[in-house]
Amino acid sequence: MSKALFDAVRAIVGRGLTQPEVDQINRALMGDLATTAREGMRISQRGIDLIHSFEQLRLTSYPDSGSKNGLPVTCGWGTTRDEDGSPIKLGAVWTKEKADRLFARDIATFEQGVNLLLAGAPTTQAQFDALVSFAYNVGLDIDDDTVAEGLGDSSLLRKHKAGDYAGAQAAFGSWIYNDGKKLNGLIRRRAAEAALYGSAG
Repeated sequence: MSKALFDAVRAIVGRGLTQPEVDQINRALMGDLATTAREGMRISQRGIDLIHSFEQLRLTSYPDSGSKNGLPVTCGWGTTRDEDGSPIKLGAVWTKEKADRLFARDIATFEQGVNLLLAGAPTTQAQFDALVSFAYNVGLDIDDDTVAEGLGDSSLLRKHKAGDYAGAQAAFGSWIYNDGKKLNGLIRRRAAEAALYGSAG
């Protein structure tokens, strides 16, 4: 999504960007657009319920069972970063209050990110809910490359913004792999997100 911006910055500075520089630009973008995003769409309870149905509450941290290295470590409602932004460590134990608080923090971040990526493209509430759930699981992918590592560079987003809603709905089904392995949980989640995306509302 933001490749043109990063290309412009690289041209101005006359060199490639380091990852910390890319992260700094992304933080600035998200901060500058936070107010606009808050005035944009928000996830509905229906969307939250869908996320909760897959990211079930767990108060003791656990490794990602689908990845080769067990990362990221997760706690609460699928949260991968602690309150200070650091990765969650194995053995962490949370209260439900902390899990809910960090879920609210994460949802606000994903709402902002999806609003930014949509860039004003016509979107129903059901579509927005499905896109936030999708991004919550696979990532926003707001970076300076064109590799589809999450919502930002995905064909799903491109099709949605082009008004090809049937194509976008079908594209959910491509995201069912973790470390090259097809996972039943991801098959079920993508089907539920696609059904929500295509529903009225």
